[in-house]
Amino acid sequence: MVKLRLVRMGAKKRPFYRIVAIDEREKRSGRPLEFLGTYDPKTKDADIKVETEAVDAWLAKGAVMSPTVKSLVARARRAAAAGSA
Repeated sequence: MVKLRLVRMGAKKRPFYRIVAIDEREKRSGRPLEFLGTYDPKTKDADIKVETEAVDAWLAKGAVMSPTVKSLVARARRAAAAGSA
């Protein structure tokens, strides 16, 4: 099964995350199928960038989002809707 989850990057005590589509049996930092976005919690407004079209495509194929990724995608969609309105 494919999961949409976070992969930790960055230096010690300076986390930076990538949102990826990955087989659920892979390790946390295993080889992803596709990169879908980034999340930087250390910036002032917690910078979130998500390719929502790619996320929707993976969900249509049966992928499952982790709870954290689900909340990040929802925040990114709200920010995009507020920015365009």
